[in-house]
Amino acid sequence: MAEPVYILGGAQSDFAANWTRNNKALFDLIDETTRAALEETRLEAAEVDALHVGNFAAELFCGQGLLGGMMGHVDAGFEGKPSSRHEAACASGSMAVLAAMTDLLAGHYEVVGVVGVELMRNVPGQTAAEHLGAAAWAGREAQGARYLWPAMFSDLAEEYDRRYGLDPAHLAAISRINFANAKRNPLAQTRNWTLTDASFSREDDEANPVIEGWMRKSDCGQVTDGAAVLFLASRSAAEAYAKARGLDLAAIPRIKGWGHTTAPLLMASKLERSAREGGYLFPWVRKAITDAYARAGIPGPEALDAIETHDCFSVTEYMAIEHFGLTGPGEAYQAVEDGRIDFGGSLPVNPSGGLIGLGHPVGATGVRMVLDAYRQTSGQAGETQVEGAETVATYNVGGSGTANACFIVGV
Repeated sequence: MAEPVYILGGAQSDFAANWTRNNKALFDLIDETTRAALEETRLEAAEVDALHVGNFAAELFCGQGLLGGMMGHVDAGFEGKPSSRHEAACASGSMAVLAAMTDLLAGHYEVVGVVGVELMRNVPGQTAAEHLGAAAWAGREAQGARYLWPAMFSDLAEEYDRRYGLDPAHLAAISRINFANAKRNPLAQTRNWTLTDASFSREDDEANPVIEGWMRKSDCGQVTDGAAVLFLASRSAAEAYAKARGLDLAAIPRIKGWGHTTAPLLMASKLERSAREGGYLFPWVRKAITDAYARAGIPGPEALDAIETHDCFSVTEYMAIEHFGLTGPGEAYQAVEDGRIDFGGSLPVNPSGGLIGLGHPVGATGVRMVLDAYRQTSGQAGETQVEGAETVATYNVGGSGTANACFIVGV
């Protein structure tokens, strides 16, 4: 990129909280997390020039649209500021980040806020699954499945098995790593869960029941209430921010590269094309990641210190491992077996716990990933800190590999 986009910081809600049970609503989630982000960054709302909100399905879960209009109720300093809402299913948060970057790189504004939010635990699990199914092609995919997305990603696992062979033990190992990482994260939904070997068993249907096909309970990301808020700045605004607070501009993380692609909506169309062409199962995922590498001026995963990737299911992370270039197509098992993706490995994946361990409030996930990358590269990740992390990548997906976004964050 010609000009860097700086990350001034932000905040994340506690992903273990059930806001409805606590007699709180969608606005409370936005309000409390935004206020925490303002406090963390020592910014006043009046200093923020524009706002972008990432959210998938507030109309379905809460009967609520026009979320940008809530920001003036958070703080009077936001009144009159331009706001937009962005939707790309589970990649909605990343779309809001990209839009905020565009505002800054175009010179429209100097400091832009990004809010990612989803309230999902206010409805029964079956209803939540039906709402989330809106990101597939209605009436054309996963017909007859009780849980659409586990069924869709079971199909992905089936395709991996058909092309290359897939050992379920490798999927279980990915889940184990992410649940273990979440134990270190004070904001993780599963941090206090008690898990045993049976919790990851492929034979124990009581401890680890089948959800759909290949996907068992341990393979699935969580249904989560949550929000994440970031403030991004232009170089000039970041310089002023650093000077006013006695900070070193060079120590403020920035978005060094990005990639964004959109594939055909139907999973079958994606798999048919990649079967014809060979190579990666999802070439559009690979392109989003390699575009980010190119824009950041790095050769590939060897320049990374950690990855925060989308593990809505264990097989999604399995796919991402090879699409990031850690291994060749069909060889992600090698990175699982040799320990490089472990917290203490050469390239930790999801030190936060990921969607399986930390949680997955759909519209917030992309923003949360960038926030975690910021924390890692500024040395503020606490017990989840990867030692010496200077460059961290994120990958966020919407639908069945339809919306793909990758960011490279570093100092």
